[in-house]
Amino acid sequence: MNQILIEPFRFPFMARALAELAILGALAGTVGVLILLRRLAFMTDALTHTVFPGVVIGYLLSGEGGIFWGALIAGAATAVLLTLLTRHRAVTEDAALAVLLTTFFAVGVVLVSRESGYTADLTAFLFGRILTVTPAQLTQTLAVTALVIATMVILRRPLLARSFDPEGARASGYRIGLLDLATNTIVALVVVASVRAVGTVLVIALLIVPAAAARVVSDRLALIVPIAAVIGALAGWAGLAVSYDASIHHGLRLASGGTVVLVLIACHLIALAAGMIRRRPRSVRRAA
Repeated sequence: MNQILIEPFRFPFMARALAELAILGALAGTVGVLILLRRLAFMTDALTHTVFPGVVIGYLLSGEGGIFWGALIAGAATAVLLTLLTRHRAVTEDAALAVLLTTFFAVGVVLVSRESGYTADLTAFLFGRILTVTPAQLTQTLAVTALVIATMVILRRPLLARSFDPEGARASGYRIGLLDLATNTIVALVVVASVRAVGTVLVIALLIVPAAAARVVSDRLALIVPIAAVIGALAGWAGLAVSYDASIHHGLRLASGGTVVLVLIACHLIALAAGMIRRRPRSVRRAA
C-alpha cells in the first residue's frame, strides 16, 4: 500500500501534480455544493466548453504561458454574457447557455483547424496534462483559490439566500443580478484554474461529483461542504497513485485525469450505497 500511495510522490513532477489536484479537488468540491444548490450543472458544463477558445487564442498568442489568461478572459466574458442574457424574460437560461456554448466552442474549433501544427497539443487541453504542472501554474491555482474562497465567505449569506429563497432574497434587498454574476464568475474561475490540470472536459466531474456524493451522505450543509472538499482532494491523490502504479509497475498506460474521474465516480457509487443503508427504515435494519 505504501508503494502505491506514497512512493510515486517522491518525484517532483508527481508532487506538483498531487498539490495541484489536492487544491483543485478541495476548491471544486466546495464550489460544487453551490452548483448543486442552484442546480447549475448544465451551466457548469457549458462553461467548461466556452473557455476553450480562450485557451486556443492564449496558446496561439503567447504559447503555454498564455493559456491561463486566455481562459480567464473567455470565462469572464461567458459569466457576464450569461448574466446579461438571462435578465431578459424572452431568453431562458438553457437557451442562453446553448447559444454561448455552441458559439464559443465553434470559435475554438475553427481556430484549431486553421493551425494544424498545434492541434495535437491543444487537444490535450481538453483532457488535461496534470503531470506537466509547473510551480508557476501552482501559484496561479492558489491565487484563484484564495480569491474564490474569499468571495464565497464574504457573500455567504446572500448566496445561500439566493439559492434557497430567491424571492425572499430579493425582498431582503439583495441584488439578484449581481449575485448571479458572482456565482457565474466563481464557477468560471474554478474552470479556468482547472483547465491545465484536468482539461475543459473533465473538470465537470470535479465540480459535480464530490458535491453530489457528499449530498447523498449527509443532509446538513455544514457537513456537505467539508465532505465534498475532502472527497475531491482524496480522489485526486488516489487517481494519480493508481495511474502511476498501473503505468509503471503493470504496463497499463492510464491517463491521470481520466483515472481521477473514475475514482470520483467510484466514490459516488460508494456514497450511494452508504446513503441507501443510512436511509433504510430502522425496523428493517434491526431485522437484518
